[in-house]
Amino acid sequence: MSSRQIIATTHAPAAIGPYSQAVRAGNTVYFSGQIPLDPATGNLVGGDITAQARRVFDNLTAVAQAAGGSLEQVVRVGIYVTDLANFAEVNAVMAEYFQQPYPARSTIEVSALPKGAQVEVDAIMVLA
Repeated sequence: MSSRQIIATTHAPAAIGPYSQAVRAGNTVYFSGQIPLDPATGNLVGGDITAQARRVFDNLTAVAQAAGGSLEQVVRVGIYVTDLANFAEVNAVMAEYFQQPYPARSTIEVSALPKGAQVEVDAIMVLA
């Protein structure tokens, strides 16, 4: 039986609800969704969808590092956007953070996200 290890870092925004930034179970790390909050202020970053997506992937990078890994070990990404018209921009930003072979992914349009964010991303990472 494996135990759960809670992953937390001040380099990513603190949880805004009853959840952890990530949870490790065995060699698998399950990331909670990250929205484009500045970890220093807790405020939504300004700018367009590209700026918001970069902040989200920076936050995910920080959580991956806190768990002892990197985005290279991410096997699945879930992307949630409030407007699929922004798909190309989010896709371009993701390509800045991931290299081939890319993780599995879904991209889903939602009606709204916390704090008025335009994008949220969650992930699953497997550590060696």
